[in-house]
Amino acid sequence: MAFEGLTEKLNAAFKRLRGKGRLTENDVREAMREVRLALLEADVSYKVVKEFVATVTERAVGSDVLDSLTPAQQVVKIVNEELTKLMGGANARITMANSGPTVVMMVGLQGAGKTTTTAKLGGLMRRQYQKRPLLAACDVYRPAAIEQLKVVGGQMDLPVFEQGQGDPVKIAENAIRHARDHGSDMVFLDTAGRLHVDENLMDELRRMKAAVHPNEILLVVDAMTGQDAVNAAAAFDEALGVDGVILTKLDGDARGGAALSIRAATGKPVKFAGTGEKLDMIEPFHPDRMASRILGMGDMLSFIEKAEQAYDEKQAAKLEEKLRKNRFTLQDYYDQLQQLKGMGDLSQLLGMMPGGLGKQMQGASIDEKMMSRTEAIILSMTPLERENPQILNASRKKRIAAGCGLEVVDVNRLLKQFDMMQQLTRQMSKSRMPQLGGFGGMKNPRLHGFGRKKRFR
Repeated sequence: MAFEGLTEKLNAAFKRLRGKGRLTENDVREAMREVRLALLEADVSYKVVKEFVATVTERAVGSDVLDSLTPAQQVVKIVNEELTKLMGGANARITMANSGPTVVMMVGLQGAGKTTTTAKLGGLMRRQYQKRPLLAACDVYRPAAIEQLKVVGGQMDLPVFEQGQGDPVKIAENAIRHARDHGSDMVFLDTAGRLHVDENLMDELRRMKAAVHPNEILLVVDAMTGQDAVNAAAAFDEALGVDGVILTKLDGDARGGAALSIRAATGKPVKFAGTGEKLDMIEPFHPDRMASRILGMGDMLSFIEKAEQAYDEKQAAKLEEKLRKNRFTLQDYYDQLQQLKGMGDLSQLLGMMPGGLGKQMQGASIDEKMMSRTEAIILSMTPLERENPQILNASRKKRIAAGCGLEVVDVNRLLKQFDMMQQLTRQMSKSRMPQLGGFGGMKNPRLHGFGRKKRFR
């Protein structure tokens, strides 16, 4: 999980501060030394760490902090504010064109995930902002780059413009013309990358920039490369002038140094973050929310947004009515399972939980095989059986098991699980939030009721 090591070390430092009650200036300076070490171990650049710690210390040793009733909380508040400022302050959005399609140049080194990120970002623009994006294949050098964009674009149901391995600048111009003619309001240019920054690459990108006048140039960098990502951002910005950064593989970077350093080192904001391999795993980068996650305060706004995206208001109203009448059925159970899947990776959702809740549930995961079995069993039932599971006798269970290629014991396990879920929903009948507990496929051996072996005892 991103920033995991940094979060633990910062929380340990602040826990010692809270234990002291009243604070002295020495207490604060000692805690700041631990913060400094934690940031350096997180691969944040030395210059950024030095300036950050100096600013926080200067604010934290003021009399208004040390003389307050909760000085430790005041120090945490200051660290939170300065972390937010360090990462840019507020979410920076894509600059949209006043007329015609918005043109976005996607640039970066090979291996950062630029082509996949191009499709991810196009999908996000359509999903959240109702845009009509066109993906343009302008990487004519890397083997199979064009085919890769066509594949990921097809998976996202996004149109892809390609003209083979011709002049990438001409392809970009033709793509924008095609977008105007066919009603696309955004064009994402997937440009060529290199294993390292070189003059030929920059010359081509400069020619493309001069020809198409992009509204936005977004640099895609791999968060796991740490300070190399910061160096690449500085080089691209100096040679080309970028408007923002997209961090990929942020979920795999337990240190998080790139996210904390890029804005301070280059002056360019991180605008989006890739949070997983799936094509819907990209989100706007909110510095204030990320600072809260780093300090273990959670990120409930992002959690709510994910829930709302998976939330079907009409279906929820219908379900609420059923719950009031004690009529929660297997079909409702299946529908809720689909909404849970739509919220994304459970481990990422847990990272948004405040306090120690996410930590307590660490290791919980969605077992996709078990979830698929649950779906297969329910879909092998007749509509009557889904609405009235009490009619499922031995012969019906045998037919259902044969229909989905499983055993009768699997059907019985699901019915037992469903019975537990019914009891839970009776207690939570006034809640509209999708239920995270009790679904087939969730497992955590440390949580009673969720472990595969302990679930039905």
